[in-house]
Amino acid sequence: MKKLSKRLKINLITDILLVLIFTAVYSVCFIPENIMPIYSGSGITAIYNGNRQNKKISLMFNVYENSEVVNGIIDVLEEKKVAATFFVGGCWADDNGQTLNRIVSSGNEIANHGYFHKDHKTLSAEKNREEILLTGKIIEALAGVQPTLFAPPSGSFSDTTLTVASNLGYKVIMWSKDTIDWRDGDENLIFNRATKDVTNGDLILMHPKPHTLRVLPRIIDYCLSVGLEIVTVSENLV
Repeated sequence: MKKLSKRLKINLITDILLVLIFTAVYSVCFIPENIMPIYSGSGITAIYNGNRQNKKISLMFNVYENSEVVNGIIDVLEEKKVAATFFVGGCWADDNGQTLNRIVSSGNEIANHGYFHKDHKTLSAEKNREEILLTGKIIEALAGVQPTLFAPPSGSFSDTTLTVASNLGYKVIMWSKDTIDWRDGDENLIFNRATKDVTNGDLILMHPKPHTLRVLPRIIDYCLSVGLEIVTVSENLV
């Protein structure tokens, strides 16, 4: 199933409209103008690394394009017998149900990356909620799993984003190593950014680019060679 059926799309849109209406009413009646994190007193924050006590790292792929490369990445992960986390955009997921299912069936993790790659730091509570909620519903409808991790596009978020994500049952995930492969196509540079001083709990950010796919086996082999286990983000947080 590559696309949502017309009936399912209508149901999703109806659900979103009902949620937005409820959110608008709730915001006017109960939420202060400047929304603060609901657990601000307990230190709710975005997460930049996994458990530093365990010899585990995670490979994260933010996905809005290049489905063929995504499938190539899955091939490499299967060959190397490791797992990664794919933060998928809703507008991409809607057209790639088969690949979503393959991510799950191959033992990898699907997470939420918002629907349209918007700047969540500038979005209202309602718009933050819409981007996250719709993407989560699409993932659940097409892949049968409910994501619990959200990576804000471009790493841009606000206290409002943290509040909305937490209310929807999500942890907000950032990274400790950024390969910047969306900008730079040099495979050696990407390798060095991913592996230099790599250590327990690192979250390594990548994207489905052809050059990233080519260097991925080297990155995996190196991390394994220094005694690090490569696991999903959720497993890394334990």
